[in-house]
Formats: sequence, C-alpha cells, structure tokens
Amino acid sequence: MPPLKKVRKLAAEELFEYAVKLLGVRGYSTGDLRSKLRLKAAEPADIDGTLVRLKEVGYLDDGRYARGYASARVENQGFGRIRVLNDLRARRISGNLADQAVTQALEGRTEAELIQAYIERRMGSLFTGGPVEDERKLAAAYRRLRRAGFTSGAILAALKRNAARPETLDETINDMPEEDDEGG
Repeated sequence: MPPLKKVRKLAAEELFEYAVKLLGVRGYSTGDLRSKLRLKAAEPADIDGTLVRLKEVGYLDDGRYARGYASARVENQGFGRIRVLNDLRARRISGNLADQAVTQALEGRTEAELIQAYIERRMGSLFTGGPVEDERKLAAAYRRLRRAGFTSGAILAALKRNAARPETLDETINDMPEEDDEGG
C-alpha cells in the first residue's frame, strides 16, 4: 500500500481561494464548507474569517442554498417534505431555515398531488396494468414512498386508489416492521 499523501495546509488567502473554487463547482452550506476547510486550514482561526468574507461578498448564503436545494429535491426528484427536511438537516442547515425552504418549495401543492406525481414518474410500471393485485408490490411501493418523504396516511390513500383490494391494504401495511415517521 502506498504511503498516505500529506495534505498541504493553506494560509488564510489560499484558504479563501480554495473555498471560492469549491463554491464554483457546487453550492455548500456554511456547516459543510466549514468541515471541508478544516481539512485544509493551516490555522483553524482562518476558517471563520474565510466564511465571513465569503458571506460578505455573497458567495455563501445558507438561505439561498436551502431554497435552491429544497426546490431541486421537490422539482427534480419529486421528494416529500420529510425527506427534503432530513436532507437539509444532513447538510447542516438550521431547522427553521430548512422548514422555510421546504415550505416555499412545496407551496401550492398538496401531498396527494406530490405522491401521485412521484408514482407516475418513478413507479409507473407498477400501476400500468390497472389495479395492483400483489400485496408485496403494494407494500414495497409503500416503503419506497416513505423513503421519498411522504406521510403514512397520504401514502395509504394513494395506494388504495390503485389497489385491487384496498380493504386489505391496511392489514398488509400494519404487518410490516415499524418505521419512524421522521426517518424515511
């Protein structure tokens, strides 16, 4: 195994330039960028100064990042509120800021509409032949929609509209292992 390559530590001005390059490739939250800079900073005190400077010139804005990220996750991936909130929290966006961004991204759309769009876009083959008979497929669809960030009640309502025997769907879902509502 080759020896580990030693990371060259950067002085304050080089650290700023490195951060600008990172932000030129993709957006970062302040928390995520701070973690990246910790690996490169010669002096840990330079990190805060770099972050302040980036905010002053408008290159780093957690609100803008959160709104863009939430919008992309809803528009492009079709994810629900819970998933997008969890993803933003994983990127070190504060709870209040994340909630505002997700609310804005979901504005004017009901969860039922989002679920239906997700099903049509990502799970269309499951529901093309009319009502679904196979309870295992419905259970798998339920789990997939939970991971996509939708609530149990809204998922069940959507699946019942597509199930051959909607009355048995509650039992099928109740027999599944419990999942945390915030998980997903």
